[in-house]
Amino acid sequence: MVHLLLAVIYLSFISLGLPDSLLGSAWPSIYGEFGVPVSYASIIFMIISAGTIVSSLQSDRLTRLLGTGKVTAFSVALTAAALFGFSFSSSFWMLCLWAVPYGLGAGSVDASLNHYVALHYASRHMSWLHCMWGVGASIGPYILSYAMTAGQGWNMGYRYIAFIQAALTAVLLFSLLLWKNGKVSSDSADRKGKTGTPAETEKAGEKSLSLAQVLRLPAAKEAMLTFFCYCALEQTTSLWGSSYLVLHCGISAEAAARFASWFFLGVTAGRLASGFLTMALNDTRMIRLGQGIILLGFFILVLSGTGAAAPFGLILIGLGCAPIYPCLLHSTPERFGEERSQAVFGVQMASAYVGTCLMPPVFGLIAEHAAISLFPFYLLFLLAVMVWMHERTVRRAGKERTQ
Repeated sequence: MVHLLLAVIYLSFISLGLPDSLLGSAWPSIYGEFGVPVSYASIIFMIISAGTIVSSLQSDRLTRLLGTGKVTAFSVALTAAALFGFSFSSSFWMLCLWAVPYGLGAGSVDASLNHYVALHYASRHMSWLHCMWGVGASIGPYILSYAMTAGQGWNMGYRYIAFIQAALTAVLLFSLLLWKNGKVSSDSADRKGKTGTPAETEKAGEKSLSLAQVLRLPAAKEAMLTFFCYCALEQTTSLWGSSYLVLHCGISAEAAARFASWFFLGVTAGRLASGFLTMALNDTRMIRLGQGIILLGFFILVLSGTGAAAPFGLILIGLGCAPIYPCLLHSTPERFGEERSQAVFGVQMASAYVGTCLMPPVFGLIAEHAAISLFPFYLLFLLAVMVWMHERTVRRAGKERTQ
C-alpha cells in the first residue's frame, strides 16, 4: 500500500510541474496573436499568484475537511479545467478569467501534498519529489514545442497538458482508498515514533488555525520570512540571470539562455543528489549546506566580473537552492508540531508565493534605474536575510520543544 501510494504522490509532483513553465514558453506566440503588449504576461502571472496565495491560506481547512487525497484530486481537476480553458481562449481577458481557477487549484494541492509527505515520509522523498517537479517543469515546454512544431499551435500544447492532468485526476480518484488506508512508511515511523495511519495523523488537530493564531506561534514569522527570501532568491535568479550574463558579462543572448537553463538543471540534479545526502545529514544541515553553496556561487559571480566563469556562479546557485526548499518543508512538522503543521504549511507557502511575485520585479526596477551589475548583491541580501531568519527559526522552535 505504502509504495503504491508513494508512486501516486511522485506522479502528482510531476503533474504539479507540467503546467508551471507553460506561460513563459507560450507567451511569445500568445501576445502577438492576441495583440497585447509583451508585459501583459505579468498580469496573468499575478492573477495566478493571487489565487495560489488565497488557496494556500485555506489549505489547512480544506485538508482537515476533505483529507489530502480528495484535496489533491479536486485541485488537479481544477487545474485541468483551467488548462482546457486556456487552450480554448481566443482573447486576453479569457486567459485572465481562466487564470483564477489555475491559481486556486495550484496553491491548496501544493501545501496539502507537501505537508502529507513531510508528515509521513523521510526527508529523501521530499527532495526526490521536488526533483520530479523539476522533471515535470522541463517536460511541459517540450510538449508545447511539439504541438507548435507540428503546426497545431500553442493552444493544442495546453490541451495536451490538460488531457494529462485529467488522466491524473482519474488516477487520484481511484487511489482515494490508498490515502485512507496506507500505513506510514517504516522510515517515517522510525524517525518520529509513529505507528498510526495517515488518516489518523491528518485529523490530529481538533480544528484549523486562523492566520492570526499561526502568526502567534513561536518562530512562525521567522519561518515565513525564510520561505519568502528563498523563493525570492530562486525566482530572481531564474528571471534575471540570463539578462545579467548578457548586459553585464557581455555573453551572447543565445549562450546566456543556455547557461540560464543550467540553473534549473542544477536545481533538479541537486535535488536528486540531496535525496541521498539526507541519509547522512538532517534537514538543518542540508539547508545550511545549500546556503553555503549559494554563497560560493555569489563569490564566483562577483570575482569573475565580465569573465567566462560567471555562468558557473549561476549553476552553483542552482545547486545550492536544491536542498533548501524541500528540507524547509520537511522540517516543519518537527519544528511546529504535527497538529499545527498543516496550518503553518499553508502560511509558509503563501509567504513563498508573495516572495516569488514581489521581489523579482523589485530587482527589475533596480536594474532599470540603477545598474544590473547589482544582481549578485541583491541575491546576497536575500541570502543573508534567509540565513538569519532560518537560524532564528531553529533556535526559537528548539526552545519551544524543550519547554
